Amino acid sequence: MSKVFSYEKIIGCDLVVDAIYEGSKDGQLHGEPISKLLPGSGNMGGFRISGVGANKNWVILFTTGEDPDWPDSLDNQTGTYVYFGDNKKPGHDLHDTKAGGNKLIRDIFSKVHMTAGMLSGVPPFFIFAKSPTEHSARAVKFLGLAVPGAPGLSSTEDIVAIWKSTSGQRFQNYRAVFTVLDVASISREWISDLAAGNQTSSNAPKAWLDWVKTRKYVPLIAKPTTEIREVSQQIPDTEFKRQVLVNIWSHFKDAPVRFEAFAAKIYQMSDRRVIIDEITRGSVDGGRDAIGRYQLGLVSDPVFAEFSLEAKCYQPALSDSQPNTVGVKEVSRLISRIRHRQFGVLVTTSVISRQAYKEVREDNHPIIFICGKDIVEILIANGYNGIEKIAALLSTEFPMN
Repeated sequence: MSKVFSYEKIIGCDLVVDAIYEGSKDGQLHGEPISKLLPGSGNMGGFRISGVGANKNWVILFTTGEDPDWPDSLDNQTGTYVYFGDNKKPGHDLHDTKAGGNKLIRDIFSKVHMTAGMLSGVPPFFIFAKSPTEHSARAVKFLGLAVPGAPGLSSTEDIVAIWKSTSGQRFQNYRAVFTVLDVASISREWISDLAAGNQTSSNAPKAWLDWVKTRKYVPLIAKPTTEIREVSQQIPDTEFKRQVLVNIWSHFKDAPVRFEAFAAKIYQMSDRRVIIDEITRGSVDGGRDAIGRYQLGLVSDPVFAEFSLEAKCYQPALSDSQPNTVGVKEVSRLISRIRHRQFGVLVTTSVISRQAYKEVREDNHPIIFICGKDIVEILIANGYNGIEKIAALLSTEFPMN
């Protein structure tokens, strides 16, 4: 469980990774916690900037995690954080935003790319996410101290202007990649130094100083303590995602064999190196709904790993009923079809039972599970971020008539 700081105790607190800081119980804007933790940052918006002129004290990136069009995300296993800029509606230039967030990250990433020596003047980024508690709807979780870029990413990859469209109107926004540094907590003393314009004081974290002086990224990598996802972790976590999943299941439930091609497409969407060779015929599929290859190595000299895919269009968790889980029997069937040097993929609109998940992981079977929550999030990541867009995909590529 995360440590929770009540609103009455947050002033003067250090910033502790994954700790939750509550706002006032009345829920009013004046009781928003970030502005109390980091005075001068403002109490609204995804970008919150402290400091005037070219030199900023710090930048706060705040996400609600609820915007399907712009899915900000933290990868705990690599320490990378993907954040989308603030030009989220058509009618404006990429850098013409009220908060000036896109212009700021453009300038900061440009400085990182073009500066040869010490990266003085680049502000630290503090990342927060919405995390309501019983006592505070405005509570936030501190995700960490971040810097622009990531190990192995070039200057053409760490910040990219992407196109999107709404109601037929096209516009651009930034997709920026940051690295969350291996820093467990931010001291109040360093925050005071930053406010005074001293980024590299003796109170600065070592991982920050290493990055400023040598560009050495030391990411905060948190390997999972277990490889078994609980059922609750396989179920969509917002009402929008739940509705999308129900719509998908409803589309295919009376003709589940049609779900096989959709499942193959979902896996292909998850990774550009996936190649689907065949959607097998139901009467002669040998227990495999699709077969394909995964590309490894160089594009000019690839090596391929073959896989078998099974699709299970089972009832997801609904408000008035339990999900129809994929159990040991179904998973064992897939395992039995995997030949030497192959792996398996199981895609379901529902969830994998704990026992089936446990047996696969403990016996080290090479099985990839894609559950209901994963399906929705893969669609969103590929631009299918609205009910209408997904309905159009289903009706045009996977019609029932």
